[in-house]
Amino acid sequence: MREPLTPRWLVCSDGRISPLPVSRWHGEAEDALRVVVARGTGPTLDVGCGPGRLTAALTRAGRTALGVDICAHAVRLTRARGAAAVHGCVFSALPREGWWTHVLLVDGNIGIGGDPAALLRRCGGLVRADGTVTVEVEPGGVGLWQGHAWVRSAPVPGPTPAAARFRWARVGVDAVATLSRDAGLVVREVFRQDGRWFAEFGRRPSRVAHRSAAQRLGAGPVESRTTSR
Repeated sequence: MREPLTPRWLVCSDGRISPLPVSRWHGEAEDALRVVVARGTGPTLDVGCGPGRLTAALTRAGRTALGVDICAHAVRLTRARGAAAVHGCVFSALPREGWWTHVLLVDGNIGIGGDPAALLRRCGGLVRADGTVTVEVEPGGVGLWQGHAWVRSAPVPGPTPAAARFRWARVGVDAVATLSRDAGLVVREVFRQDGRWFAEFGRRPSRVAHRSAAQRLGAGPVESRTTSR
């Protein structure tokens, strides 16, 4: 966050090494994210907001937006862009839980905590009943990987102090259906923009909602059973 022009690589415990687009994070929202912004219709929570390019783009588009990041410097950078942000962890208490229309997890942030299902389930609890959680995922063939990762200044493997390691995960588009089931959500849409994959999840309709929908469609009351003694 403090050295946007210094290359960094993410090294995973399975040997995979990926460049981190740090300079991109410090720039303006790219076309793929502008499409994500345009899909929004209400208050949006940007989880793992980093320097705030997406939170700022949402704010400029007239959305009520709030960034959340565990890095205090990232929060300061987001606020410097004129956007609102709070310093905290997504698994801790957050403002207006259950009120948000959308939650966003982009730039690989589905890996936060190393348990994508738990993270997605948590984000599903942050949105209102008809809200959505939009997640950037990787191309097919990745599946669902969980392990540890660390950041290096050179694209080479090597010993890393245990304190520098953190739990991380990767999710491919081929694992979206499994992830939604494990998180107790439903897949609303999977779309591709500028070579990047995104999945939109929603909360499962309640049984009460099913009953009222059936009655509106003229299907009659939903059968119920009673037991008398």
